[in-house]
Amino acid sequence: MALGVVVLVALLAAVALWRPWQDQPTAAPSPTATTQPAEPSTIPSSTPTPEARPDARFTILGGGDVLPHTTVINTARTGDGYDFVPMLEATAEYTRGADLALCNAEVPIAPAGTEPSGYPMFGAPEELAADLARLGWDGCSTGTNHSLDRGMDGLTHTLDVFDAAGLGHVGTARSQAEADSAQWYELEREGQTIRVAQLGATYGTNGIPVPADAPWAVELIDADRLVRMATDAREAGADIVVASIHCCSEYSGDIHPDQASLAETLADSGQVDLVLGHHAHVPQPIDRVPGGPAGEGMWVAYGLGNFISNQDELCCVPQTATGLLALAHIVKPDGEPARVESVEWTAVTVDRVGDQRLHVLSDLVAEERPEGLALTEQQVTSRYQQVLDVVGDVATERTEPPEPTGPPPKVLPRPTD
Repeated sequence: MALGVVVLVALLAAVALWRPWQDQPTAAPSPTATTQPAEPSTIPSSTPTPEARPDARFTILGGGDVLPHTTVINTARTGDGYDFVPMLEATAEYTRGADLALCNAEVPIAPAGTEPSGYPMFGAPEELAADLARLGWDGCSTGTNHSLDRGMDGLTHTLDVFDAAGLGHVGTARSQAEADSAQWYELEREGQTIRVAQLGATYGTNGIPVPADAPWAVELIDADRLVRMATDAREAGADIVVASIHCCSEYSGDIHPDQASLAETLADSGQVDLVLGHHAHVPQPIDRVPGGPAGEGMWVAYGLGNFISNQDELCCVPQTATGLLALAHIVKPDGEPARVESVEWTAVTVDRVGDQRLHVLSDLVAEERPEGLALTEQQVTSRYQQVLDVVGDVATERTEPPEPTGPPPKVLPRPTD
């Protein structure tokens, strides 16, 4: 009896200590048991490859000589100054539509206290620079045979006025440091900062001596120096290098041997992407010559003719009434070098009798007739054919203005000391 009581008490105690609702310790696997493989994890074992960014794309537009003869200056005169925008407005969709627009400022700005003048010793009104900026130009080459028409005062004043207008400039300088620097532009595209370096040089200064105490004032053509400067620009981070070259003979659509030789040297260097040629005052061929970056060729617009001037068949050869806008298409894949994919051209012509207005020639060929147009059908047809006769078929014609691919470029100031 006593033994039964003891067993009963022990059973009751065991029941009291049992807690089936509490977690029980996991039994360790038997040393002889086989462990089953775990289910595959859904967490990636490494960081996924980021999605590639789209290629960055943008355009560079080069224009011909901004050559304000006396008649051009007088036409721009207003009651209290000068306004060049009306005579150039018809081309503004092209200059504003390009991502980076580079002109050739053929003449200096007249120094303060002096009157503007035309041929033979030019000096443009100060308003010209601001008007070019209003029309969408971002910078200009300033190294030409007329750079010293107004002496060093005119040269330095020109660069000061360009700075005030927010325009880049290259080819003339106020110091050795400035002469040794390219003009830099930066564009933001597809998460990339793309840097464009522009160089500029001229064959001479119409016999006017470069000042002995300022030998750096005008960049004279030196192929080896241009290659060194292009190489330096590459090493400083240039994605695209543009060379604006003022050379060699006037009033001929044929390529001068010196032009061809210089283009060959620049292309062989592999440092220059695009050459914009000036000085001939008439259109010349556009070509892609062997060499260039990565050996894929270098684009050369040998001569872009006149942008605005008082020249036509009544004073000079008929082709001086025309010029080219050369539009280079640039692509830069993320993490890879930039390259010029293609170049297109658009012809422009001045209606000298019709208030010096500049027109897109293809618009006139398509029978658009702006109010005040004084050009005859025969003039329009012959001018267009003259462009076709020389520009060649390597680049294609463009008859519609481009559209910007992003925000405007940043113009970086050149060092002055």
